[in-house]
Amino acid sequence: MNVLETIKALREELNQHNYNYYVLDNPTITDYEFDLKLKQLQELENQHPEYFDEFSPTQRVGGAITKNFETIPHEFRMYSLDNSYSREDLEDWVNRCQKILGNVPLQFTCELKYDGASISITYEKGKLKRALTRGDGFQGDDVTNNIKTIKSVPLKLKGIFPDKFEIRGEIILPLEGFEKMNQELIEIGEMPYSNPRNTASGSLKLQDSAEVAKRPLDCLLYGLVGSNLNLNSQYESLIKAAEWGFKVPKQSKLVHSLEEVFDFIDYWDVHRHDLPYETDGVVVKINDLHLQDELGYTAKSPRWAIAYKFKAEQVSTILNSISYQVGRTGAITPVANLEPVQLAGTIVKRASLHNADQIEKLDIRIGDEVFVEKGGEIIPKIIGVAKRGNQVESTQYITHCPECNTQLVRTPGEAQHYCPNFYGCPPQIIGRIQHFITRKAMDIEGLGGETVALLYKADLVKNYADLYELKKADIVVLDRMAEKSADNLINGIEKSKTVPFERVLYALGIRYVGETVAKKLAKHYRTIDALIQADLLDLVTVDEIGERIAQSVMDFFQNQENKRTISRLKSFGIQFEMKEDFSKVSSILEGKTFVVSGVFQLFSRDELKKLIEDYGGKVGSSISSKTDFVIAGENMGPAKLEKANQLNIPIITEFEFKKMINA
Repeated sequence: MNVLETIKALREELNQHNYNYYVLDNPTITDYEFDLKLKQLQELENQHPEYFDEFSPTQRVGGAITKNFETIPHEFRMYSLDNSYSREDLEDWVNRCQKILGNVPLQFTCELKYDGASISITYEKGKLKRALTRGDGFQGDDVTNNIKTIKSVPLKLKGIFPDKFEIRGEIILPLEGFEKMNQELIEIGEMPYSNPRNTASGSLKLQDSAEVAKRPLDCLLYGLVGSNLNLNSQYESLIKAAEWGFKVPKQSKLVHSLEEVFDFIDYWDVHRHDLPYETDGVVVKINDLHLQDELGYTAKSPRWAIAYKFKAEQVSTILNSISYQVGRTGAITPVANLEPVQLAGTIVKRASLHNADQIEKLDIRIGDEVFVEKGGEIIPKIIGVAKRGNQVESTQYITHCPECNTQLVRTPGEAQHYCPNFYGCPPQIIGRIQHFITRKAMDIEGLGGETVALLYKADLVKNYADLYELKKADIVVLDRMAEKSADNLINGIEKSKTVPFERVLYALGIRYVGETVAKKLAKHYRTIDALIQADLLDLVTVDEIGERIAQSVMDFFQNQENKRTISRLKSFGIQFEMKEDFSKVSSILEGKTFVVSGVFQLFSRDELKKLIEDYGGKVGSSISSKTDFVIAGENMGPAKLEKANQLNIPIITEFEFKKMINA
């Protein structure tokens, strides 16, 4: 056997041993024997650099340094899951699904919800190409070098697999490994890590991949994404992923009724503490992928999946005081300041009290011993009084803003109090500017929340338009602002002038206008001037824009101060109109809304949706009076068919649609 053959044989053997140990949990050689073979391979590769292979087992030890993690758009968006906390919530979810699908028999895939850091890994021709964090769901950070060090993540796949696909999962830190890491820190006098989830997430952003390789991270995969994967069900995709070499949790189960879903939940609510990982619930998915397509997505979540959260851990502690925070919209949030207490792996010192109604309902008073739990095991909240303290009088909610002393207002039908001093209350002004500079908005590099507060206190900025008049000489004299930092800030502000209109619209901070709403408004009106001129009736005709959002948009643009600010931003060259969409082939479908339903022969559903948009049309998520055509394939949802017939909406085939665009 020549040197190259020896190297290839060792690589193949070590890859198999890695798979046996980290995926199957069934090692067939000792650690010592594995290390000897790995050392032999390293020596041969060092002697023969011409045979270098980035997918060799020797490359898992890391060593690549990543100074800046590049932000890259996800090819397929990473949605978040809706949460449920009771059987009634799950029953309601199934009823909502069946309302859309009709009374078709449903199967469900039940999977444990592991508490880790979400990851999306792309494979091309069976090789690991790229790994991105979840980020904001639309784009994530490239952490490929660090993911390659995790031994349960295959660098090359086995068997027959699609040419290109993404696989989603959770990067987790097993409890045993987490405890060992903390013990080592304690022994050298360092502060231990707070919990496994945050430690796993932080590990992905370490600059030195060799340091990541030292951490006992694991990767549990739960879903495949891509075009033409030739799969029919979620459970089939889990089986296939395991065949290709991925570590897919064995606890996942295919069930045939909601009662079996409840049985799965009840079992793991008790036995989750026997697992080597942290899990905070169960994810339930409609098993049939065609039905998943039929159900589609809301603005934030898939309609075909839901997370059932196990009952949160609960502790009691003393309520020391209540403070009041002012948000960028003027909303007042009461915050409970607590005697520090350990809860679900972290030290809790503060908890949200939500609003005046919640304080009155709980009747909590300073000095009370209160029950605290983590809502969804993330945000601490007070759920009741365990023992009354010495305070006789009920807690009185504040009447004036804690920052500017303006009398608070509360609109009928709303839970929160507001400070109406929109242009004079410091936290509101600072908060709006901080929102303006965030990554999802103007993404101004070199400018953080603390620097915004510094600029405001130095009287250099009073609204976000002032940022564009800053000079280097103004800011270099500020605390913690060196020459290079000042240059970065000025360059970041200049670069933000190229940010597209939909993100500028989100950055303005209009109440109720989040990322998704901003995109819909920008796409519909194309320019800020057209949006400013829109009246209430016009605004509510836009997809997913209700009366509350429409009124808020109108109020914002009718304000003279806001008009002056927008005029100034225009003068600085900020993008207030949509760039021409050169990807659009034609405008033949302009003004037409289509709903796609069923399974097709000529196109995939995604290809059909892209064609609709390429030819100037809109894709609707559900059938309504605004729908112009339904493109129906095989197995069209009976509920959609019935709704289309009721509303007399034309139902066309994919062949008729093809003729329509060819015309």
